[in-house]
Amino acid sequence: MRKIETHKVNELNEALTITAVGAPGAGGANHHYTITLGDQSVRWYIDFQDGPIKEAGPNGLTHEALIAIVIDRLRSFQAGPFSSRENAIALTKLEEATHWLHHRTRDRMLRGVEGTTSM
Repeated sequence: MRKIETHKVNELNEALTITAVGAPGAGGANHHYTITLGDQSVRWYIDFQDGPIKEAGPNGLTHEALIAIVIDRLRSFQAGPFSSRENAIALTKLEEATHWLHHRTRDRMLRGVEGTTSM
């Protein structure tokens, strides 16, 4: 297990403990995370896709799915009373991240290696 601290900036984030659970997979990244709030009475689990889709089948979340949630929230804030320059910049960067993740996937699809361990 490995604790992640990069989110800690205010009281709420200080109370959230993020842990990468288990050993990293073949690509070097963990597939399972837990987030606990305070005394650990509130807990969330995040499970990413584990293994190539063509071999393991769909079994977890993608980066794109989690980023889409944050983009939706920031767009909503920008359309309401909590609009800010900082939110706009964060939104732009997340949209850019989505663009590059989609670019990678489309490239892999064109090369016929999407869903496999082939590079």
